[in-house]
Formats: sequence, C-alpha cells, structure tokens
Amino acid sequence: MAYQEEVRAKHKTWEFPDFKAKEFFKKKNKYAVCVFVINEGVRIQKQLQQMNKFSKQIDIIVADGGSKDGSLESDFLKTVDVRTLLTKTGPGKLSAQMRMAFAYVLHEDYEGVVVVDGNGKDDITAIPDFVKLLDEGYDHIQGSRFIPGGHAINTPLERHIAVHFLHAPLLSLASRHRHTDTTNGFRAYSKALLTDPEISVFRDIFQTYELHYHLAVESARSPKKYKLIETPVTREYPKKGKTPTKISPIKGNLHVMGILFKAARRKYRLGK
Repeated sequence: MAYQEEVRAKHKTWEFPDFKAKEFFKKKNKYAVCVFVINEGVRIQKQLQQMNKFSKQIDIIVADGGSKDGSLESDFLKTVDVRTLLTKTGPGKLSAQMRMAFAYVLHEDYEGVVVVDGNGKDDITAIPDFVKLLDEGYDHIQGSRFIPGGHAINTPLERHIAVHFLHAPLLSLASRHRHTDTTNGFRAYSKALLTDPEISVFRDIFQTYELHYHLAVESARSPKKYKLIETPVTREYPKKGKTPTKISPIKGNLHVMGILFKAARRKYRLGK
C-alpha cells in the first residue's frame, strides 16, 4: 500500500493532495521541522546543510511542491540527515504542501511541527527556540522580525508597508490578538491545534496562502483557549538581484490580498 493510501485509510475525513513519501531514516524525535520548497536550487541545499546540526533534536522533513531542478536528490538529502522527502503530485500550492506535510507528521504521531520556507531567507538557528516553546505548551508560535530580538534585513519597502499597515493590523483585528509579522512563514503548531475538528485544516479549500492566515485567526478565536506567542527571528533578503518569492508582483499580490480579506472575515471557518 502506498503511503498516502495508508494515511487516507486511517484518516478518512482528511483532504490532502496526492503525494509520494520517500523515507531515509526512522523517526527519532517528538517534533518535526517541515521545509516547504519548489525549485530553490542551491538555496535549499545550503539551508539543509545549515539545518543538519539540529537533526538530533528535531526530525527534518522536506515538503516539495514538485521541484525539477535536481536540488533534492536522495543521496544529498541523506548526507544532511533529512528524514523524509514528501513530493506533492496533486494540485495546489503552499497550503496544499502544508496539508501534505501535516498529514504526514500527524500520521507519524509527532507532537508538533515547525514550518519554514526553503528559500534561504530565514535564520534557521531559531529552530531550538520554537522547540522550547512547543515544550512549554504553546500551540501557535509565530516568528517575528518586528519584536525585540528580531531582525528584518534588506526587507523591500513595499513589504514593510504591507505588513505594518495592512496585513498584521487586519489579522490582529480579526483574531482579537496582536500579531506583528503575519506574512512570515517561520512558525510552529501543536498537534492539538492541527487536529482540532473545528479548525479543520484538512480541507481542499486551502490551496495557496489561506492556511497560515486561517490558523493565525482561528487559534486565537477558538473557545479552547490555545496558547499563542511570537518569538524573535531574522529574515534576510538579498541586497540586490531578484527577491526569492513565488508571489508575482501584480496578480500574485492581488490574490494574496483577496485571501487576506477572506481570512479576516473568517470565511474559512468550517461550514462557511
């Protein structure tokens, strides 16, 4: 039986894209860090080499959207102690990759998951801080460049403006909880949050950037009183050249804005 069929047989109500799982090592830790990537070339390889030193305290899982650049060859992944390569073969973008990754980590009975982009912008030395906060019982841990100890390096001006004057204020208002860096994908989630049937992360409605926003709002608004916290992180953009992003300047940003307003109006709640 293929791995995804095993997951679907056990969790019949979960919706997630078709994927392949290639496991290199057995589970060693109670938490996993999932790296979301597609065609990042040398950037993802350098990032995984840097993450290798944390493999004794957190299992490393690569959640690939279907890379074609040869950067995720099995021989290389083994040398940097990646436990599993997940490759999405079904439709969808980031939120579909997230559902694939969450299906895997929950089926493997991890107690929580750290998530991070694979484009090399994030200082992954913060991973132990996320692990510590998961151990302390936090359910939604948001990495932030804009709190004491955090650093925003070479951030494009338009992104500063969007985060400070639109994105973070809107999601803070919707969630009734102060968020300072809501576009930052360096986060962690508890098993309790991801398996909450009211929050219901395993739905095909989550295809692009919906899931991060939905979790930020609904974790704060849930009657179950989940524990939320921000932790300082560093995100560095290149001084010059192309910005590492999968969001196109016009169409992509308009799409993100549409999702943002829907999430702020809580349109992704179950039954809405």
